[in-house]
Amino acid sequence: MGEKVTVPDIVKKKHQSEKITCLTAYDYSFARILDQAGIDILLVGDSVGCVFQGQANTLPVTLDEMIYHTRAVVRGRKHALVVGDMPFLSYQVSRERAIANAGRLLQEGGAEGVKLEGGLAIQDTIEAIVKIGIPVMGHVGLTPQSVHRFGGYKIQGKSKEQREAIMGDALAVEAAGAFAVVLEGIPLDLAKEISERLTIPTIGIGAGPHCDGQVLVIHDMLGLFDDFTPKFVKRYADIKEVMTGAVKSFIADVRERKFPGAEHSFK
Repeated sequence: MGEKVTVPDIVKKKHQSEKITCLTAYDYSFARILDQAGIDILLVGDSVGCVFQGQANTLPVTLDEMIYHTRAVVRGRKHALVVGDMPFLSYQVSRERAIANAGRLLQEGGAEGVKLEGGLAIQDTIEAIVKIGIPVMGHVGLTPQSVHRFGGYKIQGKSKEQREAIMGDALAVEAAGAFAVVLEGIPLDLAKEISERLTIPTIGIGAGPHCDGQVLVIHDMLGLFDDFTPKFVKRYADIKEVMTGAVKSFIADVRERKFPGAEHSFK
């Protein structure tokens, strides 16, 4: 296993044409496994609201909950960079509150960076957070916290106006001092154009192969969450099937008095 991954390491990867890998994590056990496997970035996503809490979207997730999950993830990692999502209303109300809340994710949660959704509209907020020494990852395109404005989880950047707006958002995030930006749910040619124009790394999710890195929700790629499966998800394993089989075996063993056996008992 290599040395600890830092923010400058992530930026350097783009300039050395090395792809960046990122997965979400919400607890100690998963963080430990992903970290030992060699992931570059562990994103403590507000997607925890959907895959962990069973919410319909990410809006109900609170800052205290994000701090709790970030703290658990940090305990499980030794090498990966940990970035914590700033949840809805933790940074939109005022710059002062945004700075304080970003600080809490680092001070109480142990994160090494924070992620904010939005571009031009929050450029000043990103800049203010960066100015006090907190690394920021941006997020443009399909931004889940704006799900009601979009009318659902719909691909963004199909019209000329949308493309120009998303490009403007990405440039604003870079200008504000972010070290990287997530591009979500946009056409692959637009993601390619943004990735070529920006000097900071782009990390795609449903944005095609031309981004500088890729991120997936861990529950999606392991088949643990199947309420819905976006087109961009590649399922690398079906852990749900494995777990279901194991639980059924346990139930059968207990009912048939096969478990616990002598080897599982004390004298």
